[in-house]
Amino acid sequence: MTQTTDYLVIGGGSAGAVVAARLSEDPDVRVTLVEAGRNERHPLLTMPIAFPMVMADKRFNWGYEGEPEPHADNRRLRQPRGKGLGGSSLINGMLYARGHPRDYDEWRQLGLEGWSYDDVLPFFKRSENHWGPADHYHGTGGPLSITKHVPDKRLFPRFIEAAKSLGYKTQRDHHGPDQEGWGSPDISIHNGRRGSTAARFLHPAMKRPNLTVITGALATKIEISNGRATALQFIGDGREQRIEAEREIVLCGGAFNTPQLLMLSGIGPADELREHGIAVVQDLPGVGRNLQDHPSVGIISGAQREVTLTNELRFDRLTLSMLEWLATGKGRIANMPVTANGWVKTRPDLERPDAQCLFQPTSIFARPWFPGVKKPAPDVVAMACVQLRPEGRGWVKLASADPRAKPRILSNVLATENDRAFFRRIVPMIREIFATSPLAEVVGTEIAPGPDVRTDAEIDAWVRQAVNTAMHPVGSCAMGTGEDAVCDARLRVRGIEGLRIADASVMPRIVGGNTNAACIMIGEKAADMIRTA
Repeated sequence: MTQTTDYLVIGGGSAGAVVAARLSEDPDVRVTLVEAGRNERHPLLTMPIAFPMVMADKRFNWGYEGEPEPHADNRRLRQPRGKGLGGSSLINGMLYARGHPRDYDEWRQLGLEGWSYDDVLPFFKRSENHWGPADHYHGTGGPLSITKHVPDKRLFPRFIEAAKSLGYKTQRDHHGPDQEGWGSPDISIHNGRRGSTAARFLHPAMKRPNLTVITGALATKIEISNGRATALQFIGDGREQRIEAEREIVLCGGAFNTPQLLMLSGIGPADELREHGIAVVQDLPGVGRNLQDHPSVGIISGAQREVTLTNELRFDRLTLSMLEWLATGKGRIANMPVTANGWVKTRPDLERPDAQCLFQPTSIFARPWFPGVKKPAPDVVAMACVQLRPEGRGWVKLASADPRAKPRILSNVLATENDRAFFRRIVPMIREIFATSPLAEVVGTEIAPGPDVRTDAEIDAWVRQAVNTAMHPVGSCAMGTGEDAVCDARLRVRGIEGLRIADASVMPRIVGGNTNAACIMIGEKAADMIRTA
């Protein structure tokens, strides 16, 4: 049996949930959203402090793993992606970061009309219910609650004082006129609970009679007839099914699944499609290319227990905190385990920050413990150091023509000398902060990279062993004006009518910060483009 709809949205993630919710605001159109995952309601998914646990949980994660990285000792990097309504906003770290205004101005300079910072700012503001007043930079009254992280009183003041004494800026609002500096981050948390795009956009919209949401549905092929996208084939309830779209199909699968589905549908590099026995519908060499992510390493030092989260992760105390959170939405569980967030320059001549650093009072591997039953994780503080604009470009390719097969992914971290030199600069900078009073009084011996790692060659070797991505993949179906572009500035797939892409894959260049906010903006802008077409 073939179903029909006006607008078909494939993928209910960070952007797709927004697209479906916004399109369904028009009661005169039928909107259908198809999602491979489920409508997950597990309590851990709403608990901010639990995000490292849910990110590792196979129930909510596609569980991708990359190809051997040639510049990182051939290590395979984990590539988690959220699976379920809300996509990666269901499992991410909840940091709300737009990137730098110039990031979007550079998109416009690539010939992408309508994508300068002034162009996209209204769509950021449309989503927001910001912690501050509505002004030029921020909106209030939107579905997405943007709250200010509540810094702890033991470690945050010491850290900020140390940073200020070294000449670093501090910022109350990283999304105002100046991004640079240290402060407490903005977070997408609502009343102490994770604000995924499913919770904040989609679930309220699902009450509308013109919105149909189909979960547990694996998309297998977009049908193209006479150059137009007309239908989706998918597997749901153990059988093959089909939906026809009378107006448009909007592909929102993310940086890995969007190029995979395009290639399974015959849209992509012709030679690669033929290798897998897939008939070429549209030769688009850029599909799966231009993959970008933020390389990241963690600098870890021992610390006095009173400034870490160790005591609060003791099972009995954690249980009391959980009861407080369930009753009031407040307490330590209602916050993410980040003390400070900073956008900094590793060279004084740079016009904008090239590093994002996140200071944490624990290791990401810390788990609940109890005396005599399970030992606590070591008492540590950690700094995640993220390179914001790497030069390396990776790819996404098909492993086979089987839609159940996971795609092949190469991030290509540390591919250039500039990418490697970034880490030689940031490691000494963080070490200096850790060694500066009053932070130095509570920070102990360095664990990673370790006190013996000093020379450029030693730092390079450690980075090759330690580097991962920040799990911000973008760019694999990029907007553009040249032959390598997959879609145009209105997100329309080149050479195919009735098919748009709205997700992280369309970014021509990665933005300087966590990518979830940009994905939500893309969802807002895509819905606006479609409704005004």
